[in-house]
Amino acid sequence: STDSVQQLAWDMVQALEQDDFFLNYQPQINLSTGQLLGVETLIRWRHPQLGLVSPATFIPIAEKNGLIVPIGYWVLKQSCLQYQKWRALGIPPFKISVNLSLRQLQEENLVPRIQAILHETQMNPQALALEVTESLMYQEPEKVIARLTRLKQMGIQVAIDDFGVGYSSLSYLKNLPLHILKIDKSFLDDLVDTEKDQVILQSIIELGHRLNLEIVAEGVETQGQLELLKTMNCDYGQGYLFSRPLGLDDITPFFQTFQKSGLIKSHSVLALA
Repeated sequence: STDSVQQLAWDMVQALEQDDFFLNYQPQINLSTGQLLGVETLIRWRHPQLGLVSPATFIPIAEKNGLIVPIGYWVLKQSCLQYQKWRALGIPPFKISVNLSLRQLQEENLVPRIQAILHETQMNPQALALEVTESLMYQEPEKVIARLTRLKQMGIQVAIDDFGVGYSSLSYLKNLPLHILKIDKSFLDDLVDTEKDQVILQSIIELGHRLNLEIVAEGVETQGQLELLKTMNCDYGQGYLFSRPLGLDDITPFFQTFQKSGLIKSHSVLALA
């Protein structure tokens, strides 16, 4: 109902003030070496009365009423602070991916806000990837491209998320200042059984590589999907086959396990100290 939506919106304002939001981290794995590329940061909300509220419920409300802007900057800042804590623990450099909302991209002061957060947290921009969805390109594409280009010039990587579910993907691929293409989970769901899905996926991966993009497959859940993705030369994967999104208590040991086995390795494009 409208009332409950408004109530949730109000509760989100409180949640930002009272630290009811928290972050989970989902590992991204190099499919050919098994090494850890990094993690994607995912916001979660523990509501004092309702318990865990699904992002599928609260993010659209936040998008609609503009709260996604302060929430998005909160996520970015917390991610950078947490990254620095991991580095201080001696965990080798990796990549941290943070989602950027359509509303944030429409903000005039997007770039200075991000610069300020990186400066304040002393974050190396080369360790950061910002994920945007295709849908953002339907409004003011010139301004959006200009802002993303500025971010790329700062050393931040730009990833396009949920690739393939929009309907004007290809024309934007040539215009966007991208590094990473994330293939939507829907392409993997019937991958093992459906030859057409295999043809489409293979074509997207080859196209991405020809444009010098790195390819991440989302929603990798089975060994069969993994084997096919390997034969298609997909670079990275994330999904339940490797790990569900982990809270802070679980992700730090996860890093340390990888570190012991020598599988966290500085990502090849990151010139990090």
